[in-house]
Amino acid sequence: MPSTVTSHSHRSTTKTANKPFKSRKATKGALKELAKGKLADLSHRKTPHQQLMSKFDRRNQARQKQQTKHREHLKETSIFAGRDGAPRIVAVIPLCDDGDAAAAVRLLGSSLGVEAEVPDEGIVRTDIDRFKQKIQYVVAKRDLMACLDAGRTADFVLFILSPDTEVDALGELIIRSVESQGLSTTLTVVQGLDKVEPAKKRSQVLSSLKSYIQHFHPEQDKVYSLDSRQECANLVRSLCTLTPKGVRWREDRSWMLVDEVTWPTNGQESVTLTGIVRGKGLKADRLVQVGDWGDFQVEKITAAPLPSKKKRTEDMMIEEGEKILESPTEEQDDLVELAPEEITMEDDMDAAMSVATTEKRGVLLDDHHYFSDDATHLPVAPKRLPKGTSKYQAAWYLDDEFSDSGSDFEDADQDDMAMDAPALPQDGVEGFAPREPTEAAPTEYPQSEMFLDPTPDDEAEAEQLAAFRSRKKDEAEEDREFPDEIELHPHVLARERLARYRGLKSLRTSPWEEAEDRVYEPEDWRRLLQVPDYKASKSQVTREALVGGVAPGTRVHIHLRNVPPHLQSTYNPAQPLGVFSLLRHEHKRASLNFNMTLNSDHPAPLRSKVELIMQCGPRRLVINPLFSQGGNTSNDVHKFDRFLHPGGSAIASFIGPVTWGSVPALFFQRTTSSQPEDSSDPSNAASSSLPLTLIGTGTSLPPSSKRVIAKRIILTGHPYKIHKKLVTVRYMFFNREDVEWFQALQLWTRRGRSGYIKESLGTHGYFKATFDGKINPQDAVGVSLYKRMWPRNARRWNPVEEGKRREEVEMDIDGDGGVPI
Repeated sequence: MPSTVTSHSHRSTTKTANKPFKSRKATKGALKELAKGKLADLSHRKTPHQQLMSKFDRRNQARQKQQTKHREHLKETSIFAGRDGAPRIVAVIPLCDDGDAAAAVRLLGSSLGVEAEVPDEGIVRTDIDRFKQKIQYVVAKRDLMACLDAGRTADFVLFILSPDTEVDALGELIIRSVESQGLSTTLTVVQGLDKVEPAKKRSQVLSSLKSYIQHFHPEQDKVYSLDSRQECANLVRSLCTLTPKGVRWREDRSWMLVDEVTWPTNGQESVTLTGIVRGKGLKADRLVQVGDWGDFQVEKITAAPLPSKKKRTEDMMIEEGEKILESPTEEQDDLVELAPEEITMEDDMDAAMSVATTEKRGVLLDDHHYFSDDATHLPVAPKRLPKGTSKYQAAWYLDDEFSDSGSDFEDADQDDMAMDAPALPQDGVEGFAPREPTEAAPTEYPQSEMFLDPTPDDEAEAEQLAAFRSRKKDEAEEDREFPDEIELHPHVLARERLARYRGLKSLRTSPWEEAEDRVYEPEDWRRLLQVPDYKASKSQVTREALVGGVAPGTRVHIHLRNVPPHLQSTYNPAQPLGVFSLLRHEHKRASLNFNMTLNSDHPAPLRSKVELIMQCGPRRLVINPLFSQGGNTSNDVHKFDRFLHPGGSAIASFIGPVTWGSVPALFFQRTTSSQPEDSSDPSNAASSSLPLTLIGTGTSLPPSSKRVIAKRIILTGHPYKIHKKLVTVRYMFFNREDVEWFQALQLWTRRGRSGYIKESLGTHGYFKATFDGKINPQDAVGVSLYKRMWPRNARRWNPVEEGKRREEVEMDIDGDGGVPI
């Protein structure tokens, strides 16, 4: 009989899931009864997404959103509606060498039966009766500045590609520049697709061109063929029906594409610009920026309607043509760039001169604390306290209370140092050396061997210095590996060579005293525009542009004051000329800051203060920017960068006219016949033929005269002899007076040690230094010094002068295209 095995089982867990507790009166009716008579708490009002709306409320909300969007659409397109509506501006830009913009415009017009005479370069206006719209084509040649001017005044940008010719360096420069300055709606066409044989290959060509243009504009989903009449008609339909995307910085201002320029004759005194107002309302009180001519005041704004087909009497035409729409008032902006001089400025300068002429006893450290004979930069000598005394109890013992050398007293700091060898020095502040020994207190260091001062005629000393400094590299590479490090000549006095430099305990937190900088600041520095609250000022200025002025879509004559006569010879009717109304204060000069990013494919690092051409909004300036590190610091002090390396970003600072808002900026550099790259490379040969090269992009930042750009230099020395924490350093200074002059500054090593100069040795710049720990013989001892850098003035771009300069540079074989630093 089989034996039976009794099985024993346990429950899987000791936890039981009970039914949840039900609160009484939880029904909707009961809750409503409890809330009867109570007021709703408006501070916790629910949003539409948090509360459940009824079907009627949801429909009503959707209908309101639809009506709001429809009104915005009508407002955006109302400027183009009607018989007197503004034309849609289309910039036609060829990217390839065989592109023909004039032929493209003729094909687009003929697809709808509109025949017009199209010049090789200029402005063509056509009426599209089928769509009741007007199109103004800006036919541009393959010129960088002309394409930029056409792109920033256009509603649509039409790029022309070629099926058999690749986009060269100039074409890529144009498309990148036009895109970076701010681009509205973009369309792409291909010219000469029917010439591709066999016909099966045409679809592959279109796919390749589409892939290329999507690299720059991913939203492009079609490349139109100009050889197809149907696709040309579809393209014109898109131009007439699409709502242009616009450019943010341009729509915040009033702007206009000039149709005609009337120069003064015998009976006139002002230059008249004719065009249709776009953007915001045009005000006569604001200054206008006209192309590369400069800023001008408006004398008056008169109506300039186009002649109508209906018959009108000559008197009515004259009366309507001379109708004044806007006249300047007493609040008209003037052309003054700087603030008026005041007597207080002279007083400040006198005070600064008195501070600068004060006799110094050493280098400046932080809050104007100079090194003095009583060694105030060193920590206080440690007190002798009973064993076990806390820091709180130590405050109740005077310095001379325990002058006896009893056995129950000892140095509190020596106990701490005995417990932990690499601990901080006396008072716990990193980098401070102990007090100098006196006759009452013997030194804590053992007696070192006698120091033999090298004689001036010792050739071995000079040979050692030459061998120590023989490691020379390229300047840019050395700046990357050893940033800000300099070497003094043995026969140069450091206290004279570095008279403007000071020491800082921390570049980010130490206050920067500006009293001694007054002597070295630019002549008009204190007359620049000061913007204490940039956000509030910008908001106020932009709100002013929303109200008043001549309504957009009105064709007007703008009469300008005091236009130089020589500008008539520089005006080319074939090239587009734009007029941009400046916001309030945008003519005044200030210390400007731009966030600049250098292209990663730039062949070499960019030196600070090198001459660049910057385009920001409607302006083109020639600048010599100072590069500094970005970020926000408590003391608003930022380190100066000698080089901007490829792919890196920095803040470019210079003095120029103010630009409100975050406006994109382009940075160009002149190219010369001499190229450092391999001339056999076809890409280098193509880039060398360009007058300008786009090297970087950026964005405007708030201007600030309080932003300190501090240039740092590092003097390095070699640890000659090492005895625990006591080190003999050489090759940092070369005379005793320089050592005593810079004795208050903090020393540091590349491996993280800090210390101070203890005493000078001999007459050739050797000195003893004490550190917070033992240093490595391969380490280098350094000291950091800082001085303030001042931005340079920018000047306006002049096409005539730039043409002459280009010819001179091409004739100069040894020209480097830059400016001396």
